[in-house]
Amino acid sequence: MANYYQPEIETASREKILEIQNEKIVKQVKHVYENVEYYRNLMDEKGVKPEDIKSVDDIKKLPFLTKADLRDAYPYGLLGTDIKNCVRIQSTSGTTGKRVVAFYTQNDIDIWEECCARAIVAVGGTNEDVCQVCYGYGLFTGGPGLNGGSHKVGCLTLPMSSGNTDRQIQFMMDLGSTIICCTPSYAAYIGETLAEKGYKPEDNKLKAGIFGAEPWTEEMRRGIEKSLGIKAYDIYGLTETSGPGVSFECEEQTGMHINEDHFYAEIIDPETGEVLPEGSKGELVFTSLDKEGFPLLRYRTRDICVLSREKCSCGRTHVKMSKPMGRSDDMLIIRGVNVFPSQIETVLLNEGYTPNYQIIVDRVNNSDTLDVNVELTPEQFSDKVGDIEARERALEGAMRTMLGIGPKVHLLPPKSVVRSEGKAVRVIDNRKLHD
Repeated sequence: MANYYQPEIETASREKILEIQNEKIVKQVKHVYENVEYYRNLMDEKGVKPEDIKSVDDIKKLPFLTKADLRDAYPYGLLGTDIKNCVRIQSTSGTTGKRVVAFYTQNDIDIWEECCARAIVAVGGTNEDVCQVCYGYGLFTGGPGLNGGSHKVGCLTLPMSSGNTDRQIQFMMDLGSTIICCTPSYAAYIGETLAEKGYKPEDNKLKAGIFGAEPWTEEMRRGIEKSLGIKAYDIYGLTETSGPGVSFECEEQTGMHINEDHFYAEIIDPETGEVLPEGSKGELVFTSLDKEGFPLLRYRTRDICVLSREKCSCGRTHVKMSKPMGRSDDMLIIRGVNVFPSQIETVLLNEGYTPNYQIIVDRVNNSDTLDVNVELTPEQFSDKVGDIEARERALEGAMRTMLGIGPKVHLLPPKSVVRSEGKAVRVIDNRKLHD
């Protein structure tokens, strides 16, 4: 039996969804043109006026927005309404330490929480469930989004935030949590810790998990399902469009339904920007159809995926997106945090090191590791082990401030980072994230 939070819209006909999208896009483009000078200038440069947009078919006439635009317009340049109408910000790290700041009106938050509620109900959540939210709270969107969605559904909500695994397990067992929301790597870690404490999968009351914020494989999904005795579901979102709940998996577990009444998705060729036909693999682009505080039009996510309109056995009619299959930029997602090699380079240059470095990412015991190998100049190279260790600690501190997570820094002798004839291989990702 399929479960819906808002059945009339989640199972609406294709025609009805298009009607909603067409009505909203005409309104939204006019609103953005009149209220967001930054985007109005982009439209003027392209010679596009609001009246040129009569339906979602005309979206391709609009200019794209990228992470660079968000950086250039920081902090208030893409605000779509008077600041007095906004009640919250959420934030994520940007490419060079300038953060992405997204603004929310109360209506934006209500819609976002409804999208998360759809995801919770899709995995079987009701007002009789105990929903344990172990995504980070604060500026990160994971905790607040699922917390609000859980309230809307009427679950007893445990706002645990991330970390403190012993307390997570104590509350999970004592309060009988039935749904858990966190990153997949943290779910795997909880499963391992439970086993170490002598618990079997059938000892907990969990039935489902909603996992996102980092890439994970089918193999990892099966491992989590086995160790926790649950069904593991994917959720997708990004701060720029609100947060988790842009799309979510149903019981089919074959891709995530995009909430098309709020987000219009396109797949483009990352090189040319040309819109690709349905079923093509390319870069995912989102337009927020009714966001008021931070209304992004044609935002390039850099995630590579495929959209599918194949009929779904769950009865939902909204288009599905595959799990992201990689990125068209160099962003890494490590323990749920966005990390750009350029951020690491910025720290190295600020601290007086050469740009000869290599980033090595791995996954050990289901948790991501981040190592940065940095080459010293002959002048910096010292045989005193204590000197080098002190410098490594100082660099780790500077990188933690920039990235939000602490890497392990290794300072190496001159000429020890492999030189490349072509493009320098800055990142080695050993996580085997894509099957």
